[in-house]
Amino acid sequence: MRTLVVIPARGGSKGVPKKNIKLLGGKPLIAHAIECANGSKLVSKIVVSTDSDEIEAIVSKYKIEVVKRPLELADDTSNVVTAVVHAYKFLNEEFDIIVLLQPTSPLRTPKQLDDVIRLLQENLQTDGVISVVPMNDIHPARMYNLTDNSILAPFLENSETLRRQDLNPVYYRNGCFYAVRTKAFFKQKSFMVENKLAYIMNPEWLANIDTQRDFKLATLLYQDWKNENTNH
Repeated sequence: MRTLVVIPARGGSKGVPKKNIKLLGGKPLIAHAIECANGSKLVSKIVVSTDSDEIEAIVSKYKIEVVKRPLELADDTSNVVTAVVHAYKFLNEEFDIIVLLQPTSPLRTPKQLDDVIRLLQENLQTDGVISVVPMNDIHPARMYNLTDNSILAPFLENSETLRRQDLNPVYYRNGCFYAVRTKAFFKQKSFMVENKLAYIMNPEWLANIDTQRDFKLATLLYQDWKNENTNH
């Protein structure tokens, strides 16, 4: 099966200015996504979709193909799906699987990428694989809606008095991997296809960067994550 990795990287970002090229561990954020894809044994092609000349210049050092994204597909309201559709059609090649690697979730390894691709390859009745982390420490049973009078209303009924060990596990999309069969992606116009499997990752390394706070947390986690994955 041929697998295409698409790395979306807009030049603009409100939460963290120039987020995709901000340094993490001494390397631009987008470099971590490129190195993850480059280290894979199962990826057929890698492409970066960007509207930024600055990002294109950085990516060119890695000899990765760049598809320049039209400005109308690169504003704050743009959906990443439209960027991937644009890049796929621009390449004019056929692939069985499309993997989205967002630069904003950098703590992942080539082996994990291959695990995700292999999971999709081996489960022929499945259209997608999404990476998640268990989130029992932050559980919907401990969350509330507010009424008009600011009265707390449990988000889940009959959940307030349940002990932590009695709660059903819940999982959170960590943004590291979205893998879909190409046919399902174009039919449903989504990476969140209906028939999908979970790839469960370690919640200790959850780092999904949208804000300055997120970047600070990722910076704190990065060296320990790198040490653990280098030693193993």
